[in-house]
Amino acid sequence: MNARTSELQQLALLDEAGTVRDAWRVRQSLRATRLTVRVLPGGYVEIVVPRGTRPRAIEHFVTCHRRWIEHKIAQYRPLDAAPAGRLPKGICFAAIGRRYELQRIESSGPPRLEVHGETIRILGERSRPALLRHALQRFTMREAHSTLAPWLAGLSAATGLRYARLQIRRQRTRWGSSSRSGTISLNACLLFQEPAIVNYLLIHELAHTRHMNHSWRFWALVARIEPRWRELDRALSQGWCNVPSWALD
Repeated sequence: MNARTSELQQLALLDEAGTVRDAWRVRQSLRATRLTVRVLPGGYVEIVVPRGTRPRAIEHFVTCHRRWIEHKIAQYRPLDAAPAGRLPKGICFAAIGRRYELQRIESSGPPRLEVHGETIRILGERSRPALLRHALQRFTMREAHSTLAPWLAGLSAATGLRYARLQIRRQRTRWGSSSRSGTISLNACLLFQEPAIVNYLLIHELAHTRHMNHSWRFWALVARIEPRWRELDRALSQGWCNVPSWALD
């Protein structure tokens, strides 16, 4: 990091109390033609600026958009907001009503998980919290595969909306997507949402196999299958708060 980049960050990332926010960053881009800001799940803020942007211009930009940024941070900040490196005492997959208690067992070697009923034993060195977090993320991915695949297949059969294949991913900002080739991608973090919200999202993506847009025809199709779609869509937009911090990159 050069001195100018450091100066940009110090000016742009000050909060109202004059404290630099660790979860904010400024990124200079050769392709950027204007200043932009985006807030990611977890409450992370990235401000993208063209090369050569003056620090005072960034400061003014942040001031003008502070209210919107703060609103988005509140929307995306996990409710558990645990300090970096701290693992939870348990996991709750609300989508399937399943809870696991976590037990830490100090041992040598890389982190690994052992599932015994409603208990997950985490074995491995405590000094490697990032690897422990990744082990929990991989476990979540496996649970998402075994849960969401039959769920989507059942809805597809019930509605007659066919898809070609399913992908389970950990998208940073999307709950799901559907491609023109018929591939539906679902976010593993859907497991942390209530069943009705997950069901709505699956219907939403299946409807895209017939209408690759958000036209009135698309929403009419969604409404025929799920009349409460407006309420559930609003709940889903707030759903990042239900995703624990360890599940986010």
